Amino acid sequence: MAKIIINTDGGSRGNPGPAAIGVVITQGDGKIEKKKRFIGIATNNQAEYRALLFACHLLEGKVKSKDEVEFVLDSELVVKQMKGEYKVKDKNLAVIKMNVENCLNLLNIKTSFKHVKREKNKDADALVNEALDNA
Repeated sequence: MAKIIINTDGGSRGNPGPAAIGVVITQGDGKIEKKKRFIGIATNNQAEYRALLFACHLLEGKVKSKDEVEFVLDSELVVKQMKGEYKVKDKNLAVIKMNVENCLNLLNIKTSFKHVKREKNKDADALVNEALDNA
């Protein structure tokens, strides 16, 4: 059973505005994979959820059943919503959250969600800014 840590971040310049996502996957053997993507116009919260969904899709074919994956985000809102501590009131976010949950269910992995301060998520944040600067 492998332990994988995934840092995700999403952000927009303006809310809504041009938005991007960044994902840093650190596998148990220390291998690191970094991905970024410009996603068009979105809110900050939509970008945070889209980063999480992107990370889920990046795991397809790379994880085994019951692998442990810890998602690390600087969005307290998304972490609390994914844990079920907060309700998702925005219908657009609810759709993305449902897609994340469906993806995770299909992967059949053990997941956890951890909130960290932005400075502890700087690699994923840097990817977001790179994608926005290059768009």
